Amino acid sequence: MTSTDTGHTYRLNVNGSDRVVDGSWLGESLLYVLRERLGLPGTKNACEQGECGACSVLIDGVLVCSCLELAAAAVGTDIVTVEGIGNAGPTDGNGLTDVQRAFVTEGAVQCGFCTPGLIVAVHDLLDDNPEPSRSETHEALAGHLCRCTGYGRIEAAVEHVIEIRRD
Repeated sequence: MTSTDTGHTYRLNVNGSDRVVDGSWLGESLLYVLRERLGLPGTKNACEQGECGACSVLIDGVLVCSCLELAAAAVGTDIVTVEGIGNAGPTDGNGLTDVQRAFVTEGAVQCGFCTPGLIVAVHDLLDDNPEPSRSETHEALAGHLCRCTGYGRIEAAVEHVIEIRRD
């Protein structure tokens, strides 16, 4: 690494706010910048290979693994992390979205490490398809690893949200 590789400054739109990234190396992943430079720890670091889904965020409304995205390449996009997922819609009295509340109600939160990525993915799924079939839900969540719940509780949470939104 040469001295020209570090010390870059750029702006990212994260959760609706303009954020300055200062002193960065242009090879930093979006995951690293979100957690370490911008202080948003909700996006989790697990595999750094796009295999687990724990680092899922939305970039311009598209679900991506932030560990595979260069932060500097996200300049000019709208990034939404789990911390900002409630900014776009209604929340309950505790600030939880219907998806977050369903995860709690249905016991889809165990150790919690994979939960932020799953929350973002379920919001993305239901925003695109308000009443997905079970196989569509499986497909949408296929890139997310959860060793604790066995996925049954996660599926129940998705079905719970579908029912709530239907009423």
